Amino acid sequence: MEIHRPSSSRLAAVLAFVLAGLLVLAAVPAPARGAAAAGGGAPAAAAVVDPLLVAARGAVHVIVQKQAGGGSAPERAVARLGGRVTRPLPIVHGFAATLPAGAVQELARTRGVRAVSRDGRMRVQATLAATTPPTPRSVYPKVVRADAVWQAGATGSGVTVAAVDTGVADVPDLHGRIVQVTDDLTGQTSSCVNLSGESSCADSYGHGTFIAGTIAGNGASSQGKWKGAAPGARVLSLKIAGRDGAADVSNVLAAIQWVVSFKDRYDIGVLNLSLGTDSTQSYTVDPLNYAVERAWDAGVAVVVSASNRGPDPRTISKPGDDPFAITVGAIDDNGTAGLGDDLLPEFSSRGPTAADGLGKPDVTAPGGHVISLRAPGSEIDARFPAYVDGAYRKGSGTSMSAGVVSGVAALMLQANPGMTPDRLKHALKATTRATVSADPMVVGTGLVDAYAAAFAAPPGTANQGLARSSGLGQLDLSRGTVRVRTIDPVGGLLGLVLGGLLTAQLLFWDPFGYTTGSWTTGTWYSTGWQTSRWYRLTWADNDWGGGNWRNEHSWYGTGWDGAAWYGAWE
Repeated sequence: MEIHRPSSSRLAAVLAFVLAGLLVLAAVPAPARGAAAAGGGAPAAAAVVDPLLVAARGAVHVIVQKQAGGGSAPERAVARLGGRVTRPLPIVHGFAATLPAGAVQELARTRGVRAVSRDGRMRVQATLAATTPPTPRSVYPKVVRADAVWQAGATGSGVTVAAVDTGVADVPDLHGRIVQVTDDLTGQTSSCVNLSGESSCADSYGHGTFIAGTIAGNGASSQGKWKGAAPGARVLSLKIAGRDGAADVSNVLAAIQWVVSFKDRYDIGVLNLSLGTDSTQSYTVDPLNYAVERAWDAGVAVVVSASNRGPDPRTISKPGDDPFAITVGAIDDNGTAGLGDDLLPEFSSRGPTAADGLGKPDVTAPGGHVISLRAPGSEIDARFPAYVDGAYRKGSGTSMSAGVVSGVAALMLQANPGMTPDRLKHALKATTRATVSADPMVVGTGLVDAYAAAFAAPPGTANQGLARSSGLGQLDLSRGTVRVRTIDPVGGLLGLVLGGLLTAQLLFWDPFGYTTGSWTTGTWYSTGWQTSRWYRLTWADNDWGGGNWRNEHSWYGTGWDGAAWYGAWE
């Protein structure tokens, strides 16, 4: 049906769980015979088709080179054939794209196409005939020395990590450690705090379960092979997004207020935010930064992904731009525990922060080719059906790096009961190891060392003398550029793009009430967050699919809707 959009003053952008990467051009292979132009007319010149594409199945990643004067017909053909242009490549007069393997020959017959080649350094998404997939490798617990902390007796047991994400599936690796939440008004319990507009706590997108696995997976489905950083920790799911991952800043603001209100009841020590917006509003006034700082002041260590919009400077996302939070960039451990072969993914965002010029990220952790949990039946699971040992899959992004560090934080809190967020952040930053870069705007102080942070950190506390956010800035400016719209069929509001002061509950944002009110279990039930319904959302105009998913050394997977927040999938 036709979507009627409101005026531009009502438009808003959303949060995006962040990741990106650069496509690298492939050499053009030997020619194959072309055919007549698609759509009739004079025959097109013979197109070059990479022979490796002939045997491919599933989705393939290609470089399309255009003939001089080819116009936009090749790009339109990709869309018509069920594919997607992922990046313009003017240096070769073409573009990169993903499309079904069976559509390659028809694309090659399109007028204006000179060559279709496999991205030589990008793997085909599905298997190629007579090709043996490489043995999966993911060793991030060893890389950050979490395994040494386990051996010393700490696994994160007794610590709850709150994950504001797309939900968490109750899979064997997390079974019994997903916190059950009780509604004091009804007495009912559920496996999440549901702020998404969907009817259940199920992870219908798939990102939240993956991140929960990096935090606290215990390897139950792999005989202990694929564990997260803190395999004894509990996970409390705050679900803010549905099947395509779209969420608004207001969803996250509500989730953080809930965490602060109920932290004592559920022993929440760490808050993981594998998300962010491209907002350039100063942290000193931004409401999302205010929420992060209020959680921090309440005794909750807040871990945030740097984002996936690198490699340019000033690409740290909000709320990773907050000086109080622990902002995490990504390294690629290359599947080995040693550090000598580590790589720097171009998707990992760089500092300084766009609005305030602050040094970020704080630390780095593995975020390339990470193996973690599937959410069976989720959208990611269906679109990218390449599984590892049945219950797992691969993903890349700073979202994953933040999950690893949240797990490390849980280990530190078990080993050091009563450790404050300021002390925890200092310990993390003061004990890092040298990594792929010495630039603090790229890697912060270095690669996290869980054992040293837990047991050998020098004295000190972080964040002394910092100015705090007032939270009285504009909600709309906190959203950045990505937009969401409602998809609930409520009267004439179907397709309403959020903007201005409008929240995901279609209520007006009250900055004074949010910043001056008491955040407790008692007051939560009288807030609009609790008393009004949440509307389901989807991306509007721009799905923030991301790019930059490879560099000259490695392909990090395929981005999809929301990939600029959530990452890429293999």
